[in-house]
Amino acid sequence: MRLLRIVPDNTKFDFMRFRRISFPISALMSILAISLYFFHGLNFGIDFKGGLLIEVQTKAGAADLATMRSALGALGLGEVQLQQFGAPDDVLIRIAEQPGGDAAQQEAVTKVRGALGSAVDYRRVEVVGPRVSGELLSYGVIGLGLAIFCILIYLWFRFEWQFALGAMIANVHDIVLTIGFMSITQIDFDLTSIAALLTILGYSLNDTVVIYDRIREMLRRYKKLPMPDLLNASVNQTLSRSVITHVTVSLALLSLLLFGGQAIHSFTATMMFGVVLVGTYTSVFIASPILIYLGVGTGRDAMTAPGKKDDKP
Repeated sequence: MRLLRIVPDNTKFDFMRFRRISFPISALMSILAISLYFFHGLNFGIDFKGGLLIEVQTKAGAADLATMRSALGALGLGEVQLQQFGAPDDVLIRIAEQPGGDAAQQEAVTKVRGALGSAVDYRRVEVVGPRVSGELLSYGVIGLGLAIFCILIYLWFRFEWQFALGAMIANVHDIVLTIGFMSITQIDFDLTSIAALLTILGYSLNDTVVIYDRIREMLRRYKKLPMPDLLNASVNQTLSRSVITHVTVSLALLSLLLFGGQAIHSFTATMMFGVVLVGTYTSVFIASPILIYLGVGTGRDAMTAPGKKDDKP
């Protein structure tokens, strides 16, 4: 039975020749993304701005989120998010903080109760203040920084410091561009966005480690092969795996983006950009060629073993 070959085994595409283009483009895009963050800002969601959290349970079976969203949207309370969780009749309602202090928050709760009527039971009503929201944002940023630091330590022990530094630069590049995307599109930046950024880190790291593993194997086998040729061979040999992985992930994310509903729209859109567009590009055109400039493979000629096949893969 003939196996499916998406990428031919003898593929020899010269990826490394694009490094003189990809590096300046990535630098400009990163500067643009940082500028967008400072001058345009992010559209912080209720988790980070504060607001109302109302947990309800419908009495007549599964909740109709579309009807509830329409009823609450007509109240003029600003941003309103509905999320089904746990059982089909459990709904979590998030409403943006109302200007006017505690009295305005209580008035908003009264409007919600009037709009939903007696069709639901109220399990929880909480007001999330700016202080709590600021702490959530701080913890999210700290968690993101710790994740990047742990990745650096892990790769340092598994490979060499050049590989660890290259992967860290690639991962920071992914996060910076993704934040720039969220700034320019003004999609909600909330706790699910932090989860999306952490997922992008893990996905990008996985793809980079696969290529780095092959590069390390090639470094041991072909000690006189020029570094750009060795990197090209490593990327081409893992290209079939990368294409299959990215296509399947893209299809899953596209389905969630089109049919997943408003509750996970920010998460899915961020994942689509970070994984499909940025992560794939970074692993091939940033994480791999940067090893040339970090000195990986320097001095291999002196380590060549007699009789070792080391001129071509």
